[in-house]
Amino acid sequence: GQANLKSPQDLQVYIVNTNFTLRWNYTGNDTNVTFSAQYQLLGDFETNKAQWKELTGCQNVTGTECDFSSAITEYYDRHNVRIRAERREEVSPWSSVFEMTPYLIAQIGPPGIELQSTNGVIKIKISPPEANRVRKMWIAHLRFKYNLVIWENSSNAEFRSRNIFPIDIIDDLAPETTYCLKVQATLLLESKEGLFSPIHCVKTTCKAVKDLLCATNVSVFALNMEFYLHWSNQYKQHVSYNVQYLTGYLKESHNDYSSEWVNVPGCENITDTKCNFSSVIGGSSGFYYLRVEAVNEYNKSCFSNDVKVNPLVTNEIGPPGVKLDISDVLLHIQIFPPGGSESEAMRTNYDLSYRVIYWKHSMNNEEEVNMKEIKQTLGTVSDLTPSTLYCVKVQAFSEVYNKSSDFSKEECIKTPGDNILPLIILATFVIALIAVLLVAMPLIFALYQAYSKIKYVFFPSCQPPLNIEGFGEQHFSSPYISATEELVENCWILESITTEEVNQTDSKDYKQCKQSNRDSGNYSNDDDTSGGKVCEETLEKEIV
Repeated sequence: GQANLKSPQDLQVYIVNTNFTLRWNYTGNDTNVTFSAQYQLLGDFETNKAQWKELTGCQNVTGTECDFSSAITEYYDRHNVRIRAERREEVSPWSSVFEMTPYLIAQIGPPGIELQSTNGVIKIKISPPEANRVRKMWIAHLRFKYNLVIWENSSNAEFRSRNIFPIDIIDDLAPETTYCLKVQATLLLESKEGLFSPIHCVKTTCKAVKDLLCATNVSVFALNMEFYLHWSNQYKQHVSYNVQYLTGYLKESHNDYSSEWVNVPGCENITDTKCNFSSVIGGSSGFYYLRVEAVNEYNKSCFSNDVKVNPLVTNEIGPPGVKLDISDVLLHIQIFPPGGSESEAMRTNYDLSYRVIYWKHSMNNEEEVNMKEIKQTLGTVSDLTPSTLYCVKVQAFSEVYNKSSDFSKEECIKTPGDNILPLIILATFVIALIAVLLVAMPLIFALYQAYSKIKYVFFPSCQPPLNIEGFGEQHFSSPYISATEELVENCWILESITTEEVNQTDSKDYKQCKQSNRDSGNYSNDDDTSGGKVCEETLEKEIV
């Protein structure tokens, strides 16, 4: 049934949310030509095995576009589309195939807008694309971000763009002025920008006088995951404050979150103008909103502007702690992470690195400054100079959040001296000690010998017998001085014996006398004559 009909060309599929439109061109001059399209749902099938089906909404079309939104329900699967021209029984060849995955080529539709002008500001409420639709291309509507473009309705309008929440307030507007605006929905992860909403215009009202009761200059100070909210008080009368917070994701929802604000523990009914809300933040990587409610003595209240807190972005990194130790060849640098050992969030969330600056300390401060970057909390420095003062300071930084701390306090330590000098001193001492001993020992020995001789001569250890010391009332101080011979009295008992016995006795007595004379000679300087005389006299008496 093919004839000379030309095939359609330049097939294109346009998708906005779940609205599908097929467009093409036809260059033939034929009249009464209609167009019919088919599609393949590939899914996990190969192209040659998938079945071609009629594309509902695109059959016998007289124009060059058709809506086939009801035909496609699988938005994440691949599809093929083709079309041909028809005239009664004649048909053209099929066009080239158009391949598509609906979700990848779909555009985000415009969001809905509701505006209210009050007290010099514009309150805006945004409805997500595909609101109240059963079939949706964009399932996770909470991931939508909204971009607002606003301008004065005048000839020289200046366009301003800003991100807003689904329920938000547009301030910084001139009173009694007409403003026009439009809103666009975006998906950041998919890098998709939607279509702008229709333009809406609204006139602002006069702004009421600012209430002095309200807290002003609300700001956040955070260091090492310790968070403080500060504000100013312009009210001259008694006033108390309640600090409230809202979890960030609630503001991104399209529902009314006014009843979701919660008081910060420890910051209820206070008179101070600061609040520690670290207990609310914890180690969370989410974000929060805070505001201050001021209440006067008449129970009238006023809320401050909201302040956004992204903990890991708002927080500042404090300087780390440093401790130095030194060995013979290495300088050991121990680093304590900012916030101390209890600050687990600082270590886990920031993935901290450390920049170590070290130098030799000198009076002229001309020594070279060295730097090294480490990931660990323990670093070392080698090639040290003996007896030198080294100084160190450390800075913590996070590449992920592009944050860095102040440098720590300078810490200094002196390296030990050269090991050769103590050895030289020790060797000198030992040699000197040996020399002193060699000289002193002979001298001591000579003195000891002289002392022994003197003591022996003048202070003998053995004294003369008492009978010698007391004889003749004369005292003796030395054994070498002459003394009177000791008188020895010998007595015997004589019995009647034979002549032979007498001779024997005489012989014995003679020997005893002779021995006695020898003994007595130990204490006499005379000859042995006196002793011999005594013995002779004795022998004569005995014979008689």
